[in-house]
Amino acid sequence: MDCEGKATSPTAAKNIEFAQLTTTRQPLELLRYSEAMLRRPTLAVLTPILPPKLSKKLQLASIVADESLQELAEINLEQISDFELRPARIYIGLSFVGFGALMILVLLLYLNSLHPALNTIDQMRRYWYAYVCFVSLGVTGMFVLGRETMRPIPKTKKFKKR
Repeated sequence: MDCEGKATSPTAAKNIEFAQLTTTRQPLELLRYSEAMLRRPTLAVLTPILPPKLSKKLQLASIVADESLQELAEINLEQISDFELRPARIYIGLSFVGFGALMILVLLLYLNSLHPALNTIDQMRRYWYAYVCFVSLGVTGMFVLGRETMRPIPKTKKFKKR
């Protein structure tokens, strides 16, 4: 009894060429399409359930989302320079630092108001993970800001005075 399988045809399988995608979509276009594919069925399900006034507001918000995502999809990401992204990176760094500091203050307020019997060592022992998380956010923001300050600024061309 022969248990080994043998090929039924001696020729190799034909190489099938698949259709190639002719147009490449930009990432913001993909975002627009994927968001719309999630939003529209959700809107269709929620609209009959909600009160009419709220349903109209939800549909209006959907229209505004379509328009704003259409504007975003028209942006060519290849044309945005590194220098134009500098303010956004600074804002992100400042947001990380500010959020980390704010959450440490909220944590201290929580501990002092709801657990006044705990001393500093007990607070750190019980809530060390929150301290580490919020301090890490602040340090991350400081790294982003430090990186931006060390990034070279392109020199503008100076015109000759006559």
